[in-house]
This record gives sequence, structure tokens and C-alpha cells, in this order.
Amino acid sequence: MWRFRLAQGGLRLLTVRRAYSSKSSHYPEYKPIKKVMVANRGEIAIRVFRACTELGIRTVAVYSEQDIGQMHRQKADEAYLIGRGLAPVQAYLDIPDIIKVAKENHVDAVHPGYGFLSERADFAQACQDAGIKFIGPSPEVVRKMGDKVEARAIAIAAGVPVVPGTDNPISSLNEAREFCNTYGLPIIFKAAYGGGGRGMRVVHSFEEVEENYNRAYSEALAAFGNGTLFVEKFIEKPRHIEVQILGDQFGNVLHLYERDCSIQRRHQKVVEIAPATHLDPQLRSRLTSDSVKLAKQVGYENAGTVEFLIDKYGKHYFIEVNSRLQVEHTVTEEITNVDLVHAQIHVAEGRSLPDMGLRQENIRINGCAIQCRVTTEDPARGFQPDPTGPVSVFRSGEGMGIRLDNASAFQGALISPHYDSLLVKVIAHGKDHPTAATKMSRALAEFRVRGVKTNIPFLQNVLNNQQFLAGTVDTQFIDENPELFQLRPVQNRAQKLLHYLGHVMVNGPQTPIATKATPSPIDPIIPPVPMGPPPAGFRDILLREGPEGFARAVRNHKGLLLMDTTFRDAHQSLLATRVRTYDLKKISPYVAHSFNNLFSVENWGGARRVSHAPVIWGPLQELRELIPNIPFPPPHTNTPQVAKENGMDVFRIFDSLNYLPNLLLGIEAVGSAGGVVEAAISYTGDVADPSRTKYSLKYYTDLAEQLVRAGIHILCIKDMAGLLKPAACTMLVGALRDRFPDLPLHIHTHDTAGSGVANMLACAQAGADVVDVAVDSMSGITSQPSMGALVACTKGTPLDTGVPLERVFDYSEYWEGARGLYAPFDCTATMKSGNSDVYENEIPGGQYTNLHFQAHSMGLGSKFKEVKKAYVEANQMLGDLIKVTPSSKIVGDLAQFMVQNGLSRADAEEGAEELSFPRSVVEFLQGYIGVPYGGFPEPFRTKVLKDLPRVEGRPGATLPSLDLGALEKELEERHGEEMTPEDVLSAAMYPDVFQQFKDFTHTFGPLECLDTRLFLQGPKIAEEFEVELERGKTLHIKALAMGALNRAGQRQVFFELNGQVRSILVKDTQAMKEMHFHPKALKDVKGQIGAPMPGKVIDIKVKEGAKVSKGQPLCVLSAMKMETVVTAPIEGTVRKVHVTREMTLEGDDLILEIE
Repeated sequence: MWRFRLAQGGLRLLTVRRAYSSKSSHYPEYKPIKKVMVANRGEIAIRVFRACTELGIRTVAVYSEQDIGQMHRQKADEAYLIGRGLAPVQAYLDIPDIIKVAKENHVDAVHPGYGFLSERADFAQACQDAGIKFIGPSPEVVRKMGDKVEARAIAIAAGVPVVPGTDNPISSLNEAREFCNTYGLPIIFKAAYGGGGRGMRVVHSFEEVEENYNRAYSEALAAFGNGTLFVEKFIEKPRHIEVQILGDQFGNVLHLYERDCSIQRRHQKVVEIAPATHLDPQLRSRLTSDSVKLAKQVGYENAGTVEFLIDKYGKHYFIEVNSRLQVEHTVTEEITNVDLVHAQIHVAEGRSLPDMGLRQENIRINGCAIQCRVTTEDPARGFQPDPTGPVSVFRSGEGMGIRLDNASAFQGALISPHYDSLLVKVIAHGKDHPTAATKMSRALAEFRVRGVKTNIPFLQNVLNNQQFLAGTVDTQFIDENPELFQLRPVQNRAQKLLHYLGHVMVNGPQTPIATKATPSPIDPIIPPVPMGPPPAGFRDILLREGPEGFARAVRNHKGLLLMDTTFRDAHQSLLATRVRTYDLKKISPYVAHSFNNLFSVENWGGARRVSHAPVIWGPLQELRELIPNIPFPPPHTNTPQVAKENGMDVFRIFDSLNYLPNLLLGIEAVGSAGGVVEAAISYTGDVADPSRTKYSLKYYTDLAEQLVRAGIHILCIKDMAGLLKPAACTMLVGALRDRFPDLPLHIHTHDTAGSGVANMLACAQAGADVVDVAVDSMSGITSQPSMGALVACTKGTPLDTGVPLERVFDYSEYWEGARGLYAPFDCTATMKSGNSDVYENEIPGGQYTNLHFQAHSMGLGSKFKEVKKAYVEANQMLGDLIKVTPSSKIVGDLAQFMVQNGLSRADAEEGAEELSFPRSVVEFLQGYIGVPYGGFPEPFRTKVLKDLPRVEGRPGATLPSLDLGALEKELEERHGEEMTPEDVLSAAMYPDVFQQFKDFTHTFGPLECLDTRLFLQGPKIAEEFEVELERGKTLHIKALAMGALNRAGQRQVFFELNGQVRSILVKDTQAMKEMHFHPKALKDVKGQIGAPMPGKVIDIKVKEGAKVSKGQPLCVLSAMKMETVVTAPIEGTVRKVHVTREMTLEGDDLILEIE
């Protein structure tokens, strides 16, 4: 009788079998299997279930209490709980319970999978004793092959070469030391009753023997229930080749060729290849022949793997037999077209290999297959497991030549910290090694996994490595290729964006808001822009003729030129510097097309405070592309060369004290960078008032003379407080024009008193070439004078600006709408107009707004008049300073200090020796920002400073040099990404702000694509909106719901993203204040040691007060069956231990502190 079976994909002869008569008792009895239990979990359980379903066999799953939500129990026909009350791993090692469940549910056969009980002879025997078939070798063979020492003896008896090692398992640390003394180092500890890299430790020095012995024993005990070890000589840089064998109950054994498993880390395979590339045919023949010979020596039946090491001379050494199905069996299936699980089941049923059509001469290699194990491990942190979960996003790579074997790879999956970190096995099959590698690279690039870290970026580096592509890898491949760890950062833009929106929905705006006003729901109207490039402007002259030609063109221009401050100083003064690049970019094309005859557009690329950005380089480059024809002047910069390279043109050089050495340094730096040198004299006092003698007309003209001699292109008067009056304008500008007839003059002011338009007209009539204005809806109060007013007042006169007034109207309408978006920051919330008292208090425009806000936020709103009065007194106490950032802040800090403490000027001066003045005041008096005109105030300075050091001369001259190369390296190590020159300079100048910015973007990603209302307020429930990440990539988002507070102090926020539901867990910061949580280690404090991964504390090596050296073990963590020793990063004394044994930690939880 002949028996056939249908297989998936069409008719295929799986089994051709002769039905033997009962008289032929010497043949094994054929008995079909009807129900199979898999005594395992995860993807291997599902792999077996699928094979059983194809063969018409009913399936049974078992699961631990921790695996209730795992997919493998849902894929089976039946599922039963085992190991109730036991530890996670112990549940799957509970043989009596597993056998009990199998018998109660009429199971015919048990498949052990890999790991757990798969190589336990007592489990195979227990199945046999219970009348249940064990899908694997006989108990005796499992015992022999599972005992690594006995397996060595069998190999020797069969004539198979072996690595020098112990004849029997070692029973003590002393035996290990004796072996080291006999054979030398390096050696390797191996678990005697299991594999998979568990319980395996390489020792290179005698000092490491004890620690590695203990770790190997502990791991083996946890993984296999038996910590017995044996020792072998460790072969350096071998290839790890294994041969797949298959035997039946009739004595037939065949091989299915080899797999190269050399790419390993911590002795665990990462990438497997079949067949092994560039393997000498004669060596392949010896490997396969020895494997079959060894299997026949022990009467091997079912599937197994014989593993070898190949040294650099091509000599092979037997190391072990895995008497089970391997994780990497998939690549063998792909190249041989043999379903190994089908074959396992058929062998267990009593069928022979020939009856299944499996004869050695019929087994052929078809192409090449590569398997990558995608794990939830972080390569950037030494492959530490990252079972943080849940998997919030999962999108796999598929297509022709790709196979996926997975169990936990789906959206919403919870990655258990108790088991292996494998997420999905990806198998690529092609005609040869390069083709398979290309398919694998493409598939991995398609993956999107969020919520957990994965090793995909590392695998992509492996697949692009030339040594890998050449097929010349060995077991040291990962260690010898550090570039594999230069990981390309995962963008994760959509998920980070949702995290930000959820964070705002739960915790409110991420930037401090001083008022209860909300952003306008109406978007600003963008006026139409003509097609094509914008008309030529003054920047075209600059690029064509250089700074000198540009200055000549400005001076020779007929009419008054305008600099528009709307993009910078105007919103600094009115909206607390909160306007974002997003809103600047939308109106930029209109500015380029409509106002090409502007002298410049002042900007710095967008708000810094709104997203903690310390730099403006990226946004500045974007704005430069949108406005290529109008010069940009930076408000201030310490790096003119970099600023020029990033799009800045006209450099306004100023010093808050008009301190000449500082000004000259800036002039030289800008000149060297090739920028337009615009030297600014900060204005204060009143040159038209004969009683104000300190800052006289002669003071300004003499200072201008020194600046002109230094080689400037343009001279600017910087009236930060708006103190100019028409008479003073005429006197000052007229005197400068007479003294320097060929030098362009530029005037900057603020309109706090409301006289700005009159003042700028007076300046223009006296000979100024350029004046600063802001568009109408962003002008006035503490901002600049109105653009529209200046344009209208000069129209038809010799000062005509040439700016079309109707375009100013459209420009103003846009900003009126945009200003509504920033209502929470608008100064009109507390300030309804400017005030002419600025002529008395001399508070700069932007500071006037900020002081007003600060006074209200500190409960001093009703005392703002007192603050202004105190500002006058503070200014006089400090010697009547020129007040520009930072000198204006120093005066403001002192004024608020006086108001808060109820001090008059007399009180403050009298008690100067006892009072604790603001740090800014003390540092000013020390000389940290330069020397004020007229010197420091005495005896006030001496009383405040007492014995504190004083800086003599230019402050920056005494600064030590900074190694930017070393800083770049430090930043790249800290942030795990490549740093640009702009990043390095930003970190050098603003280290704290730069760190805040990196932390912010690491958490929330770049948010410049998000509109301002959503950025500030977040979406409302059921609101739908679109976000364009980049051209051609648009997200459609809908806010669905926000959940209740959980025990971890989190709320789950639900969104619909491109039609798919996504959820974000957000910590409720207010609730967190009322709940207790384990402290986190601060990354910038070297003595705080944090958990490198989530896991359980299984050992603590030190006590409080103990002295520790750098690299000394502190504690041992266990996660996903892998133990990690946490070592001391510095030498010192243990100040406090924050953990106890068996405590479960999250990543970065504080373990201990060293001082």
C-alpha cells in the first residue's frame, strides 16, 4: 500500500511509505500522531504548530503565568497553564506538570522546541514513561549528547577530532584553575547540559577565572536547571560551522549540509548563513562525513546538529551535538527545500527517511539563505536587553525571498523581561550570498519597530560590511569591527511626535506660559506669492562685489533703506522671543518677492526658548533658501565664520558697555571671516541735554573715530531703550555724517515712548542711510517703529523707501494672525501701551517687556512702578551704565532684588558688605563683562566683593584655550551620534542649553513640522489634522482618547495615525509628585551608577562605605536569562546602595552612589 499527503503549495510527495505487515516486527511500528504539545514558548512553538496544522495534527500550547498574553498560546488549538506559582523560567522546566497536562489532554507527542527541556534526557524519559512520544532523539542519546564530556568521548571513539578539554564535568573552581595551569589560557567554560550561549564564559587572565566560573554556573543553573560546567581550550578566531543531521528509527542518517554561525556576540549567534561561504569542498566533505559517522555511532534519530570549530589552518574540531532543532534550522530548510519539523514528526511516527523521499543523493544546495535574529537589545549599550515595551509600532519587511518566524512581533505586544530577547527571525533566500544579503538589507530597512530598542541598525551594518559580503567572517568578526557599532540613529519621527502631543495633552505646554490666554484657533493668512525666483536684492550686490562694494551701494542708494526686525527683535520685545521657525518660513517667500529692496531682515532662525534650541543653524539655513536675495544680520554671534557659512551677511558688533577691546576683537574676527563689519555704539543718556555730561556727543564721536580706524564697513547707533529724541537724532547723526561722509550710518531703536517714527525720520533727514522698523502689527510698544508709517511718511520724498505700501498691509495682516497664535506670551496681556517714562528709567525695550512679565509672575504686578523706580536707582548705584544685554540684565536683577527685599538705594549701599547680591551683579563688579565707561562704582564695588578676585583687562583674554576636537569626541560619546562643527560650537558656548536641547529632541524629535497651536496647546479629543514631515511624507492624525492614571503614574493617550490606532504612555508629572518611585541615576554625575538595562538584582558585591576601584564588580543583574555585571566607572567610596537582592529595576534606576 502507498500513502500520499497533500502539502502547501501544491502536490508534493512528502511521504512515500510501504505498509509493513505486523509479522515484520523488527521494523518500528508506524503510529500516526494526532495531537502534539509543544513544551516551549514563543516563535519555535508557533513554528511547530504551523507544521502540525499543515499535517492535520491538533496542537496544544503550554504557558507560564507571565506568558498569559503571549501569541503562542493563541496560535494553538488548546492552551494550558503550567508552573503555577513558579518563577518564569522554572515554569517551563516543571516536568511533572507538563506531563500531567499532556496526559490529561490526550497528547500523543511532545515537541521540546529549543532551550528549556529540549536537551534534558530526564524529560525525554518522562515522556516515554508516560506513553507519550518525544519528538527528538531517544532519552539515552539525549543524555549522551547532552553531557558534553561524554559526547567528547564518543567523538574520540568515532575518530572525530576534538578540542582539548576536561574529560568530565568539573566540580569545583580549583579544577578549573588546574586546567588553566595545564593547558594555559585562554579557556572557555561551557554548560554541560545546555547550549545557546548560556553558561558560556571565555577567560583570558587568571584574575578572571573565579568571576567567570561563578557567572557561567549561575547562568547554566537558571537556564537549564543544572549548573554543571566543563572546560575547554579556547581556539582563537575560528569559524563556527555546524552540520544539520537527520536520522530515523531504521538506522538511516543523512546530512543537510552546513551552516556558518560565526557571527556571534557573547557566544550567541546573531546571523547564520547556509551554506558556509568559501568552504573548501574537501573540508565540507570531512565535516559532513564526521557528522554522519558520529550520529551513527550513537544510533541518532530525529533532527540534530553537530557543531565544529575551524581554525585558521582549515583544521576542524568537534565541540558538541545539539540533540534538538536549532534556532537557525530555517536557513537549512530554505536551501534544501526540506521541512525539518515535518521530518521530525514523521520520524517520531515511525517512518523512514527513504519513505519520505529523503536520500543523501537527493539533497542538493539551492542558493544561499541568511537568517538575522532581530532582538529587543540595544547595540549602543553592549546589547543590553530592552524589555521596556509594549511594542507600540510594528511594521515588518516582507516580499519575495523573505520569510519571517515570530511570536511577539506585533503592535501592542509586551516583551517579557523573563525570557529570550528574540523578537523575530528574518530569513532571506537568494541565488547566492550577495543576493541573499541584498534581500535581507532591503527587508530590514522596511522594518519599523517602536516602543523597544532593537538590534536592526547593528544588523544593517553587518550586512553592509565588506568582510561579511566577501564571506570571510570568523567568531571575532564583531569584536574586530568596531564600526559595526557606529549606528545610524533611528528617526522615529512619527512616534516621537505623538509622544510630544500626548505629553502636552496630559501635562500642558512644554514652555512656560505666563498668562491664561490660549492660542488663536485661526491660522494666519499667507498672501499670494508669484511663481519663479524672487527679484535681485542687496544680497546679490554683496555676493557680487563683497563687503566694500556692498557698503558703497548702501551709501550711494537714493532714498531711505529699512531693516525689518519682525523676524527677531520685534517678537523678542512683544512675544517674549517665542515665534517659531514654522511661522517665519510660511511668510518668507512673500518677503523675498515683495521687499527685495530692504537693507536686511534681522533674524536668528526662530525662537530658542520654545524648544530649548541653543542654536539656529538649521532653521537659518532653511530661511536663507527661502530668502536668498536679502541680507541677514545676526543679532549677536560669537562665531562669525560659522555664521557666515550658514547664511549670515551683516555682522552687528556691539558690547553692552561699549568696551573698546571687546569691540575691536569682534571687528577683527568678522573681517577675517569676510563678513560685512557693522560696528554698533550702544546709546544711552541724551546728547541734546547739556546736563547729561557722561555720555556726551563727544563721547560718541570719539568712540566712532576709533571704530572707523579699525576698518569697519557700516556704523550703527544701537538705541536699545528708545531714548533718542528728534533733537538728539539730528545732533548725533548730523555730527557723525559730517565726520564720516562716506560711511553708511544705521540706526536701531525701540518705540517704547511712542516717538519712534519721528525719531527715525529725524535720523534719515540728518543723513542716516538705514533705520530699523517692524511690520505694523508687530510694531510699537517696546518693539520698533511701524514699517507702514515710515513707508507712508517718506513716500514721494527724497527719502522714499521704494517699499509698496499695499504689500506692507498684506504682510501686516499675516503677522496679526500669527501674533494671535502666541497670545499666551503677548506683552499686551499685562501691558497695554508703551510709556514715556522710559526716558527716566532707561529700560531697554525687550527688557521692559520681560520685567513687566516677571513682576506679574512674581506677584509684583502692582509694584511695577516701584520696579522701574528701583531700576533707576540700581543703574545709578552701578555707575550709570550703558544698558544692553547683559548689562541691562545686571541692572534689572539688582532692581528686582531691591524691590523684593524692600531696599532703597541708601539701604543697599549701606548694607553692601552683608547683603547677598545677585550673582550677575557680583560678577559684573568682578569685571567679567569688561570695564564700564568711567570705571566701577566705589566704594560699592569694594564692599560687595571684599576678597573676591577681580578680572583686569578684557575678560576673554584670560580664558584657557578650548580643545574643540576633544569636545567633539566627548559629545559624540555622550549622545551617540555624529556632531557637526555647529553642534560643537553651540555646546562650547551654551553647554547647559545645548544639553537641554539634545535631551528634548531625543525625547520628542524635531517638532518644526508641527503647527504652532498644536505645539503649544496640543490637539483636542476627536480633532483631526495633518503634519508634513517632509515633502511627500504626510501624517494624518486624530486624537482619540486619554486614559485614567495607572499605578505607574502614567496615562495612556490614544491616536489614530494614518488609519492605525497607536497609543502612548505619558507620565503625569503632577501625579508623579505625589507618588513614590525609585530614583534615577543622573547621567552627568559620574558617581551615580544606574541600571544599564531593566532586570532583577541577583547579587550585590559591595557594601556602603567600601572602597572600590575602577572596573570593580558592584552588582549582578539578570534579564532575559542573561546576566550582566555592573562595574564601577570610577574609583572611590560607596556612599549609598539603593538596591536590594531580588529587586526589579527599570533602565537607569539608581543602583548606588560612589564618591
